[in-house]
Amino acid sequence: MGTMTKQQAALTITREARGRVPGDGVELAFGYWPGRGAPLVALHGLTSTYVSFMGVAERLAGRRPLFAPDLRGRGDSDKPSGPYGMAQHSRDVACAMRALGLGPSVIVGHSMGAFIAAALAASKPELVAGLILVDGGFAIPMSEATRQAFDSGLGKRVAQLRETYPSRQAYRDFWRSQPQFPREEWSPWIEAFLDYELGGEPPRLRPKASAEGVSADLAEGLKTREITERLKAIRVPVVMLRAEAGFLPGQPPLYPEPVMAEMRRFLPGLEVHTIQGTTHYTLVIGNRGATALANLIVDFSEGCVP
Repeated sequence: MGTMTKQQAALTITREARGRVPGDGVELAFGYWPGRGAPLVALHGLTSTYVSFMGVAERLAGRRPLFAPDLRGRGDSDKPSGPYGMAQHSRDVACAMRALGLGPSVIVGHSMGAFIAAALAASKPELVAGLILVDGGFAIPMSEATRQAFDSGLGKRVAQLRETYPSRQAYRDFWRSQPQFPREEWSPWIEAFLDYELGGEPPRLRPKASAEGVSADLAEGLKTREITERLKAIRVPVVMLRAEAGFLPGQPPLYPEPVMAEMRRFLPGLEVHTIQGTTHYTLVIGNRGATALANLIVDFSEGCVP
């Protein structure tokens, strides 16, 4: 090969790399975006995949490396019959981090990923330098209004796991008609996310996520005592990024002020940021949310990781 010029040597490679890494008895698929400094570890939500962080990675623009695995039962990771649950996912993430030689890292968790991040910080504190909880991490009181919000906003995502689609375009078209992804937020990030979600061959494409794994993890979301015990064990800086709306535009936030006040009982130093014009989904995959989260990651990480 020829000698690199100074201009070539100054280039920063920001294209995503994909691979597989050992978890706790499973293999996890992952995406990795290079950058400067210590890598971040990003954990996705209940029915999601690592591709949900594509927008955040692009907005980071190499300012920090980002490692994001598909959790067991999701995406291209292994899909065992069990076990599932936050403790199991945290063991998988710990194994993956050690396999990649990652030291204490800032863990970013969206939705269910925030609960896993808290479980990791409580059980493997040597791997965690700080936590960014994104619209998750604390049990939400289930009033009738909250249950209706979950049914309308999350229920459709869970129900789609057993459906089939003739093409990726048909899947895109379905979700483009739904309020989970508002028209003004539609982007190549969302299309890439939806394309990656599907497995199989046309005309019988279906979401890759294990319906059994999702159900098992969803059931654990009701175990309030375990959630609060984990929060009380955390000894690193924690910041919460929350959406202005719930699962759908116009819904109340999943984490209103009374819930945040209760959360601070267990995390007295909790810092909270609310991103206007976002929902639970667009907080990560929409332009406004991804930009805010990327900037927060950079600022927060400087105080956590050398």
